[in-house]
Amino acid sequence: MTEEDYGCFVDWTQMGDLANSSGPSKLDVKDPLELKKLARQGHWAKNHKLRAQVYQQLIKAIPCRTVTPDAEVYRDLMGDSTGKKASSIIPLPDFVDGSAVPHYCLKADAVTTVHRVISCLAGQFPDISHCPALPAITALLLHFSADEAQCFENISRLLACNEPGRRLVDQTFLAYESSCMTFGDLANKYCPAAHKLIVATAQDVVEVYSGWQRWVLGDLPFSHVARVLDVFLVEGYKVLYRVALALLKFYRKQKAGAGAGAQPSEGQKQDSSEVKAEIQAFVKAIDSSITPDKLLEKAFSIRLFSRKEITLLQLANEKSLQQKGITVKQKRRNVQLALNPDTFSSEVVSAKEMRDIWSWIPERFALCEPQLLFTTSTHGCSLNRFYAHVEGYEPTLLLIRTCEADVCGAFLSTDWEERKRGGNKLSFFGTGECFVFRLKPEMERYEWVVIRHPELASSIKAQSSEDPAEYEAPTDGQSSDDNSLPVERPAADPSNRLSPFLSARHFNLNSRNTSMFMAGNVDSIIVGGGEGNALYIDGELNHGRTARCTTFDNPPLCSTESFQVALLEVWGFQDAMASDR
Repeated sequence: MTEEDYGCFVDWTQMGDLANSSGPSKLDVKDPLELKKLARQGHWAKNHKLRAQVYQQLIKAIPCRTVTPDAEVYRDLMGDSTGKKASSIIPLPDFVDGSAVPHYCLKADAVTTVHRVISCLAGQFPDISHCPALPAITALLLHFSADEAQCFENISRLLACNEPGRRLVDQTFLAYESSCMTFGDLANKYCPAAHKLIVATAQDVVEVYSGWQRWVLGDLPFSHVARVLDVFLVEGYKVLYRVALALLKFYRKQKAGAGAGAQPSEGQKQDSSEVKAEIQAFVKAIDSSITPDKLLEKAFSIRLFSRKEITLLQLANEKSLQQKGITVKQKRRNVQLALNPDTFSSEVVSAKEMRDIWSWIPERFALCEPQLLFTTSTHGCSLNRFYAHVEGYEPTLLLIRTCEADVCGAFLSTDWEERKRGGNKLSFFGTGECFVFRLKPEMERYEWVVIRHPELASSIKAQSSEDPAEYEAPTDGQSSDDNSLPVERPAADPSNRLSPFLSARHFNLNSRNTSMFMAGNVDSIIVGGGEGNALYIDGELNHGRTARCTTFDNPPLCSTESFQVALLEVWGFQDAMASDR
């Protein structure tokens, strides 16, 4: 097969340097780690024929359903199209959600071919209900196919992949929407400066992040997206997250360089569609300032969690959407509107400060609105009444104003009723989604230390065959330096829990101090542990202490380490959509 066989759909006049094949002409590597290394280095990126051959090899190795349509099926259904030109363009199916076919240096009539291939795929995969990435993926693989039947077979194998835990192409609205929520979670954690910019400039953060896949598969120039495809076919879906996060980082850097560092006031925020258009324009013109190698270098410098942990987060987001009845495309409630400034009332924080806190919470609670569960001004300074009002709610938000006017708090992922598992022993529980923060004198959030330093843990499977050890927390706010691992006791029915992500049992931690999230008994409540507590509140909810702790690696959250509580509030998360019904 000649090189031209692989490029019959390509307009070589648009290919620039990529039209001149160079570099190695064959690849004989079987070791997955070596293949991964070569993909990231762009080993086959300069030789069109070799790239096409490698793609065929990688796609044929994908485990698929027993009955997966192949090239012969396409020829039987559509006829032999070799050397023929289609007379008209077949409309794209509704499930692509308005996504156009990117030209990607293809010949003009090749766009018609992409439409034909997708039309046939729609007939062979009737379960596909939402797949906006399909036009871009089809156009990319057509580049490296000998004919449209081969392109059809390659796409079919991506869609029919049945390897457990391996995700390649979203095919339902539930999967796509949960991926958008997961991207929002990842941006929040790994691109805090860029996420802060989006929160400050856009009216609806969720709407902006809903376009993350199209940045990569649709907006990136061909030279860049082809390098992404090199790695995607080796490493899978996680690569898309990495590249989109890198694009978000570069976008923020460009905005900062353009003097757009000043944050607009609440009433000056841009329409979300304008912010989306700005990011799209930046991505489409990225080749003028950022090379493909530089983009991938930035993408792989982001120290994400393992594929397993991201899968857990994706599943949690999917479950949250299912519980809210969001399984097909519909208009979502604006995350910012979930907090109505006209009705929100707190004695600790303003509506604007609460919105800032809302931008930090996991995406699956974005459709929830704050619900006041407990306040010392109404319910009194009693820890028993505290527990009586907050038990049964998960997650919760703790807000504290001190007599010195400091404001701090914590997002707590787990129901306070979990404390009862330890009897009256002060036992730690919770997950790595917990974080602590301060709002005054300045605003800052402190997440689980493992998020910023993944080297502190390695992902492992839960040891369900053993009874989990229960860790007795030190009393009176003092922490232990014992280095054994506290293992969280699994819930009786884990499928009913919304927070599997970042549970300590999924990690091989080198110190119990890194997973002391929250604890409580009749004498006190504690958030964070190891060398100190981020927050310690006594049984009368009157006095507290704050110090650096190992779990969150935070400084003291108040101007003085010991403080008197002026007001304490606990907020829950009410399903805004359910309350509308």
